[in-house]
Amino acid sequence: MTGSTPPWKRRFPRRGADPESLDGSHGARDRKRGPSRPSDRTDATAAPGPAPLDQLPEGGEAAASAVRPASAARRRAAAIRSRAAQATRGGVHRTGSQARAALGHLTDRIIDIAPRIPVRDLATLRRQFPGLGPEELADKLVAGAVAGTATVGAGVGAAAMLPVPPAMPAELAAEITGVAAIELKLIAELHEVYGVRPRGRRTARTAAYLSAWSGERGIDVLKPSTLDTALGGQLKRRLRQQIMKRMLRDLPHLMPFLVGAAVGAAVNRRDTKKLAARVREDLRKIQVPWDQLSGLPALENPDEPLPLPKTDTDDGPRDDGPRER
Repeated sequence: MTGSTPPWKRRFPRRGADPESLDGSHGARDRKRGPSRPSDRTDATAAPGPAPLDQLPEGGEAAASAVRPASAARRRAAAIRSRAAQATRGGVHRTGSQARAALGHLTDRIIDIAPRIPVRDLATLRRQFPGLGPEELADKLVAGAVAGTATVGAGVGAAAMLPVPPAMPAELAAEITGVAAIELKLIAELHEVYGVRPRGRRTARTAAYLSAWSGERGIDVLKPSTLDTALGGQLKRRLRQQIMKRMLRDLPHLMPFLVGAAVGAAVNRRDTKKLAARVREDLRKIQVPWDQLSGLPALENPDEPLPLPKTDTDDGPRDDGPRER
């Protein structure tokens, strides 16, 4: 047509441009949407973003490309570490609570069986082993206790020939309970031989023997500081510490293929000898002469005697005579 603009001279709108004016289709400015073209944005409405590549310093392109992935990776790693730390703290707390509960149960078990341990008084020991002096009789008692604890250790080690993890705590508890019963009997009878029987009835004597076993020492009846006749918190705490030490020393007893049996027998034999040596050393300092021990009253029998492994010290005549109850 005449007077029309040729096609190659016509102006076409830019692609992506907003055909409407900034005032909107109804003459009102659309403040929420804002300008659609980046060139129309001001500094206040421009979104923050990475700088253009032509404005970055040398080596800045790689740094700009690694900013966002690196920060996300750090956040993920921090979250994983936080969850792992929480799980570890929770697991340690549960394990510690279970260990304390197990120690408390084992302590109560030893306290319960201690009054049931049959203890021979001096008159019974003299009738059973006539002609022996105090040291020879003490040696006889120590030899029998050493044989008994070695038997217990070998039996538990043989039971662990093929280790079963769920049964290991029960095996350790059985060994510690058996060894404690034998050693408590030994401590009580050594006090009878040396004439240093604790005062009071069976309950008070049992607490004193438990205190001696937990401290691995003899009882001086003339010093109240060495005599704990109350089953209170202090004695229970010492018993738990002693049981914990025994458990750590008895862990090698659970070695497989009968290795634990030999280790258990050797370790229990050594520990019982060491305990007996310490107790005898303390009792010799306050020993009552042998000829002055004829007037000691007889010990009362426990209501339900605890069965203990038979040793060579149990052989011989057992004319115990009348005893108090």
